[in-house]
Amino acid sequence: MIMDYQGIIIRPPSEADSLILQVTIGCSHNKCTFCPTYKGVSFRLKDEKIIDKDIDFARKRYGQYVRRVFLCDGDVLILKTDYLLNLFKKLKNAFPNLQRIGLYGNAKSVLRKSDEELRLLKENGLGIVYLGVESGNDEVLKNINKGVTSEEILKAGKSVVEAGIKLSVTVLLGIGGVDLSHKHAIDTGKLLSEMEPNYIGALTVMVIEGTPLYNEQKSGKFILPKPFQLLEELKIMIENTDLRTGLFMANHASNYLPLKIRLPKDKIQTLQLLSKIISQKDENHLKPEYYRAL
Repeated sequence: MIMDYQGIIIRPPSEADSLILQVTIGCSHNKCTFCPTYKGVSFRLKDEKIIDKDIDFARKRYGQYVRRVFLCDGDVLILKTDYLLNLFKKLKNAFPNLQRIGLYGNAKSVLRKSDEELRLLKENGLGIVYLGVESGNDEVLKNINKGVTSEEILKAGKSVVEAGIKLSVTVLLGIGGVDLSHKHAIDTGKLLSEMEPNYIGALTVMVIEGTPLYNEQKSGKFILPKPFQLLEELKIMIENTDLRTGLFMANHASNYLPLKIRLPKDKIQTLQLLSKIISQKDENHLKPEYYRAL
């Protein structure tokens, strides 16, 4: 017997040592123009009997060693609170040393929860929510069919933080294209400053064949910034990001220059480094294309 995983399973890098439990299949929104992951897959909750079997298998196999559980697929948080609380109870009963439950959420699913519901989830084990911000610019969000405004994203993120749940967000370098690069960088930095997430992950958009964004690129409607333009975008974003405390990580495999920045301590030094590399335009500083990946 093995655990039941259906389709493509995606987890955040920080959940590498977690038990991965698939609760839903697909993504509840599934309309973002850049994302190839769940195309053609209808979002649905897995059969509870299958989930229970997976928990029991993991209990027998790993038991006391499980300290973190990550629930996937794309948006487990959209499930009813009562269902989630019951699931959390099963996990705590199965894994006596469980310290944290993590999951993906989107702005819509967060906003469907009341402040009291979020606090209840926190009190019963939810330790971290991963939220795809992508951009703080409304024109960019509309272009990529994110389905929410920057105001809604901000409200959702702040709700998670105020409930005492750790918040990890992702933003996409290059997603505004050449035309909106500057606005995207400024507005995203400002949104992050207001939101105050615990962790920020900056990824570089990679245009994947079969996505609407790929078709836009082929037609010339979308032009992806060049590598040093992307570094300039990152620099502007960091300039406009002011956190009391937090990690800004641009060390994803898709990025040309891996950076891990502790804000506000490392901000000035990082901006100086980026300015130097951008001015020199020395490609030896950049990750080769064949090393870049999703």
